[in-house]
Amino acid sequence: MAKFNFELDVMPRETLGKGASRRLRSRESKVLGIVFGGDEKSQPIMLDHNSVIRALENEAIYSHILTLNQQGKKSKVVLKDIQRHPYKPRIMHMDFMRINENKPIFMHIPLHFPGQEVAPGVVLGGGIVTHHMVELEVKCLPRDLPEYIEIDLTNAELDTVVHLSQVKLPKGVEMVAVVHSHEDDLPVVSIHKPKIVVEEVEEASATEGEGEAEAPAEEANKGKETKK
Repeated sequence: MAKFNFELDVMPRETLGKGASRRLRSRESKVLGIVFGGDEKSQPIMLDHNSVIRALENEAIYSHILTLNQQGKKSKVVLKDIQRHPYKPRIMHMDFMRINENKPIFMHIPLHFPGQEVAPGVVLGGGIVTHHMVELEVKCLPRDLPEYIEIDLTNAELDTVVHLSQVKLPKGVEMVAVVHSHEDDLPVVSIHKPKIVVEEVEEASATEGEGEAEAPAEEANKGKETKK
């Protein structure tokens, strides 16, 4: 996996309150945020909106160690939360958590499914891939944080179901969800035939049967009319 170097310039936010927040967002095109965790106090910050949009174009930013540069003072953080405008293409707020290189962190890591387009269950079996999960929460040291977790479907046949217990994790990474029993072992991805196709085939068979049953009845009626 490629390692990216994400560095964001931030400024301390000294004016708080709803009025100040609206002005910073609308007039100065800023994204508001906060940095928390570690041995320091939580600090309100602001970032340039355009710079944030460019950084978010890379999915890896959600599962990488980031560097916040505040007037030359740099700190290592992870992105813990992001709030978007309900209908405008705007980022409203971002939460960053400081990290300690020697303490484990909890992060949601995206799942990738290589080979899903060429899986035999799809190409030959006519199945569709259903993603029951698109991310997993993991626990690891910052240096072991994976960019994503792969579930290879290159050889997956029809009716394949991959459960949590079957997901292979990188070295040093633990899954937060604990599988104690079959009920806990939730499906992550599966390949099945679409239900609508099965229903259509069954309906077609039933219709053909009705047609065959009606034919003798019609012939019988014709016979009665001839006798008259």
